[in-house]
Amino acid sequence: MARSINIKLEKLTTPIIQGGMGVGISLGNLAGSVMAEGGMGVISLAHPGYRKEDFMKNPFKANEQAVHEEVKKARELSQEKGLLAVNAMCAINRYDEYVKVALDAGVDAIISGAGLPLSLPAITKDYDVLIAPIISSAKACELLLKSWDRHYNCTADFIVIEGPEAGGHLGFKPEELFEHQAKDVYTLLEEVKPVVHYYEEKYDCIIPIFLAGGMNTKEKIDQAIRLGATGAQVATSFIPTIECDADTQFKEMFLHHPSKELTLIKSPVGYYGRVLVNPLTKKLEEGRVKPNFCLKCIKPCDFNTTPFCISEALIEAAKGNVIDGLVFSGATIKDLDKLRTVKEVIDELMGGQR
Repeated sequence: MARSINIKLEKLTTPIIQGGMGVGISLGNLAGSVMAEGGMGVISLAHPGYRKEDFMKNPFKANEQAVHEEVKKARELSQEKGLLAVNAMCAINRYDEYVKVALDAGVDAIISGAGLPLSLPAITKDYDVLIAPIISSAKACELLLKSWDRHYNCTADFIVIEGPEAGGHLGFKPEELFEHQAKDVYTLLEEVKPVVHYYEEKYDCIIPIFLAGGMNTKEKIDQAIRLGATGAQVATSFIPTIECDADTQFKEMFLHHPSKELTLIKSPVGYYGRVLVNPLTKKLEEGRVKPNFCLKCIKPCDFNTTPFCISEALIEAAKGNVIDGLVFSGATIKDLDKLRTVKEVIDELMGGQR
């Protein structure tokens, strides 16, 4: 008898996951629009409630309300197509509580990265939900799947392999990034496949793999599928779309930035991240940018010593302040030249074959 994937994944008629982008870049509007095209829309759990009046006083409550609102919005836009996920960074404080908020809101999947979500099965055990890690090496994949197997007698429903061309927080050592030594995403796929195959055999299932980082053309996605992946996770290509939840000025940066120059910065989250060069990144090269407030949102972050507040910087960017804000971007920004719809982006990625 042939192995099967989780029945929920059969609703994914387009093999595209829209990458989770916080703060406020991928919320219900973008996620629901991707779902309507048969893909997996993803709402970021990184401060989705940043626009609410009481956000500064009670960020958790504001974010909790926003998750329910954005999930509802995505469901209404989806026309009952596709799947809805949230992206939860392991580095956030109250990680378990945020995941439970998403579960109670009724999402289809939890995708978790910026660390290994070792405890995720314990949080989701009473829910009918897909769980998936974001990993950047076969070693991380082996450690995570072995832990889930040993402690919870379960395995991943799907896996996202994020390569070095991705935007946002990157799961690679500094020397790998700065000296261009990191393995490309296709090499990572070849190394991860045997690890995944072992757990497919053990649990008599199929664990789909999606490649992330630089997956902005049909040719790249076709190559991924030829090598054994199910599809791709795409983020940067969805930013300059009409449906993206970010401010217009944020989207304009991806189309009309003078040089589209990218750099790597050390994030308070504990990882290096790929960002657009702007006045904020130049200030950070000179020294510390003192935070104006503290939301106590990131586990490794200390208000008194952090080089800058990443939440403050991302909130400013999402609001359209691209001078003082931090603008995460993948390496494919140079290929973006016009504002499009989500449908146009997906049609191009799929080559009209859907």
